[in-house]
Amino acid sequence: MTEVQSILQALLAETRASRVTLRRGVSDGYVFPVTDEALAPGVASLKEERTVDLRAQPVVREVQRRGQVVQEDCLAANDDPAFQQMLETYGGLAAQIVTAVVAEGSLAAIVSVHQLGSPRRWSKDEAYACRLAAARLAELL
Repeated sequence: MTEVQSILQALLAETRASRVTLRRGVSDGYVFPVTDEALAPGVASLKEERTVDLRAQPVVREVQRRGQVVQEDCLAANDDPAFQQMLETYGGLAAQIVTAVVAEGSLAAIVSVHQLGSPRRWSKDEAYACRLAAARLAELL
């Protein structure tokens, strides 16, 4: 297991979430594809998903400004049609923590913790764990 994978697996275990993804770079014209992920049993991978244009997603724009976005109820968080379609495409994404991975002063990657099925309350410790994981990942990229 790579160090990146170990960080994602640890974050998945700590948050008891459904999925943790790391998105970085550009692949075949797709901005920030999922390059690494950790999945709870029975949760589908997003590695091959290419229908959601992240450049059009409000969460990506917000994470670029604020560094981290915590959503406890994604359905209620934003009524943007592209965002609502993304929730469905990602398997019923109900809650998420999205954190910027900043290396050399710019957005190098995005780490996301997903809860599928039902909204949930994220603790301050879980949000902090995401920021720590992002900092560790920034050192590796």
